Amino acid sequence: MPVSIDEFESGNLPEGPSVPEQVATYLYTHRDQAFTRSEIATAIDEDPNVVGTALTRLKERELVRHRGQYWAITNDQERVAAAYDLHRTSERLDESDGGIDTGDWDAAAPDSPHPSEDG
Repeated sequence: MPVSIDEFESGNLPEGPSVPEQVATYLYTHRDQAFTRSEIATAIDEDPNVVGTALTRLKERELVRHRGQYWAITNDQERVAAAYDLHRTSERLDESDGGIDTGDWDAAAPDSPHPSEDG
């Protein structure tokens, strides 16, 4: 949804759930059905291309299933609950300390991958 240039310039932007959050919530709420990308986009009033990107990312995280042109929430309810819990915890941490400063992160993050990340 567009915002006025004044809102954009002031940084006073509307807040609300992200498109992936909206998609996951919609599919979870209707977990007994599967929908096309366009149906989901219409239901949450978002651009179909943005919804498509969100669906792809949710699929990579194994939170949604895809068959043909249809999408549905995963059958793994524990995975959905864990993702939600992680998301809420991350939001609370961001709210309590202002979030992660990327400069501080870059300064503290190791330059080489952890041994568990070796391929």
